[in-house]
Amino acid sequence: MSTIGAYFRLARVGWVLVREGVISALPSEGLPPMLVFAQSAAGLLARKRAMRERRSDRLSKAVARLGPSYVKIGQFLATRPDVVGAEIAEDLSGLQDRMDFFPTEAAKNSIRESLGRPVGELYASFDEPIAAASIAQVHLGEVETGQGRRKVAIKVIRPGVRRRFAADLEAMYIVSRLQERFLPHMRRLRPVEVTRTLEQTTKVEMDLRLEAAALSELAENTKKDPGFRVPAVDWERTGRDVVTMEWIDGIKMSDVEALRAAGYDLNALADTLIQSFLRHTLRDGFFHADMHPGNLFVDESGMIVAVDLGIAGRLGKKERRFLAEILYGFITRDYLRVAEVHFEAGYVPSHHNVASFAQAIRAIGEPIHGQPAETISMGRLLTLLFEVTELFDMATRPELVMLQKTMVVVEGVARMLNPQFNMWKASEPVVSGWIRDNLGPKRIVSDLKDGLHAAVRLAEAIPEIAVKTEKFHAELMAMSENGLRLDRETTDAIGRAEARHGRLGRLALWIIAASLVYIAVQIN
Repeated sequence: MSTIGAYFRLARVGWVLVREGVISALPSEGLPPMLVFAQSAAGLLARKRAMRERRSDRLSKAVARLGPSYVKIGQFLATRPDVVGAEIAEDLSGLQDRMDFFPTEAAKNSIRESLGRPVGELYASFDEPIAAASIAQVHLGEVETGQGRRKVAIKVIRPGVRRRFAADLEAMYIVSRLQERFLPHMRRLRPVEVTRTLEQTTKVEMDLRLEAAALSELAENTKKDPGFRVPAVDWERTGRDVVTMEWIDGIKMSDVEALRAAGYDLNALADTLIQSFLRHTLRDGFFHADMHPGNLFVDESGMIVAVDLGIAGRLGKKERRFLAEILYGFITRDYLRVAEVHFEAGYVPSHHNVASFAQAIRAIGEPIHGQPAETISMGRLLTLLFEVTELFDMATRPELVMLQKTMVVVEGVARMLNPQFNMWKASEPVVSGWIRDNLGPKRIVSDLKDGLHAAVRLAEAIPEIAVKTEKFHAELMAMSENGLRLDRETTDAIGRAEARHGRLGRLALWIIAASLVYIAVQIN
């Protein structure tokens, strides 16, 4: 029954996208003739008003009609230009995550259920909401301390949002599975894996304890960094559905005129912002992945304060080395090394030719060296790099795509503060320092230490491995004597899977048949 419901929800999504003129505005290049025809037909069903609007406005209105879950889905897809294309990702990046407030009484009930204490005991004051998004809304409050009252920001989960998102996500899984089955060229992008990533990141975002933990981790990583910090978390008043944190009295970085009027050095702020982001990325492997200007403040002391850490990104040691070597390779024009790094990391299949890949990399790097340094975008460089790697069957790397998207946003904020911002000059102290410590002699020592730790862990696991090997050998011998046997549960699961695939195939055939009948009627 839930699957039928998902199909109905999917049909509603399609109808809203058609009526708001989104389907007819999508790029049609490379689509099969059947889909081009369907797209043209969709234009006839769109509202006349919608057809006069820009595609980004059509998308915004369609998503607003579909509800909070789709705002969150749209924002996630805006970080995945590899999946939806650069143009659509750009349109989605303009989605405004501003929703209607839900009642203050409902927020108080959520806090009481989450923390087990009434709001009156937890807070000295609890005001009406001041901002609302798709997943939560924020209230201003106060708490009693030994030095008097202290202002806090109280973020509360929107009631029922988990249930609604789970239902909408089921429809997305249907779409992604159909893509993988009937559109072979889409398999490289792993649509089911993308949907699974969306599910996981949103589950994390809907548990405010995890956002609090991310704030705590970033605060610990940056406690000695100059010019950057995050709000302090009030753990006593934080649970799954509520997080209480320090209230930030500052100027938003989107308000450039106010920053200038307050006497801040905008060029220094731009440098600090990009250097902080690169430290988080290269040094810590953990970064704020939603650093748009609305989430960045400058406090009275001139510190940049990043809020709303619902979305964070992580890079392993291999990915950090990969990123640093690529940037360094472009700076030194060592395109062969950039190509080799891709192959060493296993990102490009080994059957491709390294020299041919280096030639493609050169096509990106050489035009850059002919430009003034202040016009070169590191984020744009990575965008071009990912476009080229598609030609060489590089599988999607979600963590790298998130990094690239965040870098584009951070660069945009820096250039908003300083139109002549030189990304390479500002980032050089951080990147060169990291390369010196991690790609030089120190790297050998670090690798030896990692290898030693791995050897110790392997030695500790040898007894358990021996037991499992002996058990596996016994099972193999039993199988060779008695044959392969499947239990009842396994055979039932296989049967259900085959039945489901059969239903999907029949559905696709019915859609194709209905379309052919429609074409025949039109021709006659």
